Formats: sequence, structure tokens, C-alpha cells
Amino acid sequence: MAKKGSAEERDLVHKLWDRGFAAMRAPASGGATKKPLPDVIAGNGKTYLAIEVKTTTKDKIYIDYPQIDALIEFSETFGADPYLGVKFKYTKWFFLSPDLIEKTRNGNYKVEKNYCLEKAYEIDEICGFDKQVKF
Repeated sequence: MAKKGSAEERDLVHKLWDRGFAAMRAPASGGATKKPLPDVIAGNGKTYLAIEVKTTTKDKIYIDYPQIDALIEFSETFGADPYLGVKFKYTKWFFLSPDLIEKTRNGNYKVEKNYCLEKAYEIDEICGFDKQVKF
């Protein structure tokens, strides 16, 4: 039986393909390698995304700082925009850039559903559909 998180990752990959991105789940994310790999990588020739995926049935989720550090490191090397993709139960996807993720006192990260409703990007925004085209 597959983990719930991998089903959510597949859902996100399909949504990105539907928006004209080539997208894939990184097969060795989640500590299977020493390399800093995000859960999902996507690009359309103009915009490149590296997404660390988190899902929860609660109204908040905690993330260990090494996961966000690895997301940033990969994104800088690859040339991608880094995002934390969060899916709360019964909500749409929310996306936060690392600078929008709230730090806890111990240096880790916390994301709350109400904060996402107010501050997070939606999938069309990170895909560039709501951004002004620059020439």
C-alpha cells in the first residue's frame, strides 16, 4: 500500500503537467540519498520549480530545518524557484517560498492553515499564470 504523501505528490505532478510543465517526483527524495533532492521537480522552459511536499490532516505542520535547507541548496544549484507545497486535508494546494515559512524557537519551521490562506501562493501563481510577463 502506498503512503498518502506519495499519492499527494502524484496529484501535484499531474496538476503541473495540466499547466504545461514537465514534472516528476524525485525518486530519491526523503533521505534516500545524501544529495539535497526535493519531492517534485518541474519546468516549462521558462519557469523551474523545486517543491518539497508536506501533507497533514491537522491545521498545522512542523518541518525540520534540514529539509528546507536542502530545498534551497538544490534550487540554487538547479536554477529553480524553491517552494514548500502544503496540502491540508480538504484544501487546495498551498505554496510558500522559504522566506515566507515561519521559524520556530528551535530553528525548525511551522506552517499553519490560516497562515497559508492569507500568505501562500496558489498553483497558478507559482506556474507564472498570474505574473506579469516581462520583455
